[in-house]
Amino acid sequence: MSEQASRPIAGTGAVAAIGRSPAEIFDSLCRGTSGLHPMRGFDRSYYGGDRLYEIDDRDGADDVPGRATAFLLEAIAQALAEAGLDEPLGDIPVLVGTGLRELRSVELWARGGVPFSAGQLHFGTALRERFGATMTHTISNACSASLYALSLGCDLLAAGAETVVVAGVDAITESMVGIADRLQSVAPDTVRPFDRKRMGTVLGEGASAVVLRRTEEPGRPGLGWVRGVAVNCDAHHTTAPDAGSIAAAIRDAHRRAGVTPEDIGLIMLHGTGTHANDAAEAHALQAVFGPAPETLMTAMKSMTGHTSGASGLHSLIMALRAMTEGLVPPTLGLDEPIEEAGEFRIVRHTAAPAVPALAQVNAFGFGGVNAVALVAGRR
Repeated sequence: MSEQASRPIAGTGAVAAIGRSPAEIFDSLCRGTSGLHPMRGFDRSYYGGDRLYEIDDRDGADDVPGRATAFLLEAIAQALAEAGLDEPLGDIPVLVGTGLRELRSVELWARGGVPFSAGQLHFGTALRERFGATMTHTISNACSASLYALSLGCDLLAAGAETVVVAGVDAITESMVGIADRLQSVAPDTVRPFDRKRMGTVLGEGASAVVLRRTEEPGRPGLGWVRGVAVNCDAHHTTAPDAGSIAAAIRDAHRRAGVTPEDIGLIMLHGTGTHANDAAEAHALQAVFGPAPETLMTAMKSMTGHTSGASGLHSLIMALRAMTEGLVPPTLGLDEPIEEAGEFRIVRHTAAPAVPALAQVNAFGFGGVNAVALVAGRR
């Protein structure tokens, strides 16, 4: 495929454990604020670990259904307001990337009979009711889902759509906490991306959304541009990523954006804090950027946890703010970098002043679904 056209980003929205808007989340990241907290909606006796990056929205209740949908609507409403986009949306495409959709609501129904209809499992139901959206699509591509949705959104714009809404969302589920708990030999107390003492990932939750335009609206400058998105799927392993496939996705994103590694000033790392991901991601970056790249890097999951389907767009939105504010948030928990990342310029401990013009966003999911996006800030 040839070089992609840049697509203006007209609006953004995000909610996470450390904030209920992009500005709040970015400020929390720059202050080094972690959203890690003792489990709120789960029986801790079932798990080796006892902490999560949950959004505190339940007013003391153990758990309630429909939380993923509520996060999604909140993030999209923010993005539409910033873009000045009128409702109802009608046939404007809304693409949602997710790992688990409303699985937590199913768990609550199965365990305690909490009412939740089959129609409410589909995000399209709520999107029609809240925004009058008649063209909705849900994409389940694990932890890279929102960037896969972004890729499809760019394809729709290239095919003639004038506006596309792209989002990602996940709420923490009991079964996913159990899977993570059993996959990791030691329960992690926090997320330590690329640190020698990392013990695995800790789940987070939230939603992220962007409004993309085919061309920039006169008199309404965008927040930045999507320069290119690349995706691939290698099916290498159920959970372990393949460094070669990641490197291929990075190179493909560069080609689509018409840039070289030297053009990139910031990399938003996937950085899950697992042994397999961090080593593979570091090897892939070495293959593309060399053993000692000058590019600044950061990993926000150290403060938000792994927000799964929302994580790719979470990182993209924070990259836009970093380029606008001239400040790169730090990576917490990174005291002794692994050998593979020993020469990387990962921002640690405190935020770093910088004015990158172009950022790379990494997102990799179970089953080898890899996605990489290139975004440029507004100057």
